[in-house]
Amino acid sequence: MRVTLTGASGFVGSAVLPALVDHGGTVRPVCRPSLTVRCYPEAVVVSELDGNTSWFSVLKDTDVVIHAAARAHIMRDGALDPLTEYRRVNVHGTLNLARQAAAAGVRRFLFLSSVKVNGESTDGLPRPFGARNDGVNAAPEDAYGLSKWEAEQGLWQIASQTGMEVVVVRPSLVYGPGVKGNFARLLGLVRSGVPLPLAAVNNRRSFIGLDNLVDLLIRCVDHPKAAGQTLLASDNHDLSTPELLRMIANAMGRSARLFPMPVPLLRLAGRALGRLNEVDRLVGSLQVDSSRTRSLLDWTPPVSVEEGVRRMVMGTAKS
Repeated sequence: MRVTLTGASGFVGSAVLPALVDHGGTVRPVCRPSLTVRCYPEAVVVSELDGNTSWFSVLKDTDVVIHAAARAHIMRDGALDPLTEYRRVNVHGTLNLARQAAAAGVRRFLFLSSVKVNGESTDGLPRPFGARNDGVNAAPEDAYGLSKWEAEQGLWQIASQTGMEVVVVRPSLVYGPGVKGNFARLLGLVRSGVPLPLAAVNNRRSFIGLDNLVDLLIRCVDHPKAAGQTLLASDNHDLSTPELLRMIANAMGRSARLFPMPVPLLRLAGRALGRLNEVDRLVGSLQVDSSRTRSLLDWTPPVSVEEGVRRMVMGTAKS
C-alpha cells in the first residue's frame, strides 16, 4: 500500500504518520517545512494548498490519499473574509488535489472533515447527530463547517465521475497531546487552579481522542466497507463539561475547583464579554452517535476516555 498523507506536520497528521509507517507499505508525508517529518525519506514540502497547487510528482504511484491538511477552525478569525479563505484551502485546495489524484490513478481518497458539517449543537434535537443513519445530514453554521461541507459535496461528484473511492470521516472534537484552541484553554484554566463557575452545567458532549481517531483513519485506508461512506467518529463516551474538567484535574493530580452558577447567567456574562460562542460550547450539548461507524467497520475505540485525557495532559505538559 502506497499512501500519501497531507497535513503530516499538523495536530492529527503528525499522529497518523507513525501509525501509517507501522501499518506497513510506503508513506509519502506532505507538510509545511517541519523537522518532524524530514527524517522520512519520502517527505515532500508543499508551502501552499489551494486550487493551483501542482500534485503531479507527489501523487506518482499513490494508492491512497489521506487528506488531513486544512485551514483549521479559528474561534476569532482575523481574516477580512473568512469564508473566502476557508474555501480557498478547504474547498478549492481539496478538490484540486482530488481531481489530480483521480487522474493519477489513486484508488481511494480519505477526507478528514468535521462534525461541524452536521451543526454546532444538539440542544433541542430529538437525537444525536448520526442516529438513524442520518450521518450525511448537514446544517453547517459557520464558514469552516460550510467549507468542509462544500468540499464533501465536490468529492462525491468527483467520485461519481471518475470511479475513485471517497471516504469522509467527520470526527467530533479531537483532543490529545499538543491540542490547541478551546481544549488548550481548559487545560490552562484547570492547571492554574482558578475557580470555574461550571458545576451546575448539565450538558453532554462527544469527543474523540487522537489515538482513537488515528486508529479509525488507519482502518479506513483499506477496509472495503469504508468506500463511499460518510463516517461520524467519537469515543462513544459522552461527558458533561464538569465531568471533563474533573477528569482533566484528576490526570493532573489535583482537584477541579468548580462552583455553581446558573447557565442563563453564564450566557448573559458571555454575551456581555463578546464570548457567547465560547460559553455556548461549555454549557451546550453536541452529541454524536458513532454506532454505525463502529458496526460497519467492526471498529472499537482502543483507548478509553480516561486514558486519552491522561495522555493529553501528560503530552501537552511536555510540549
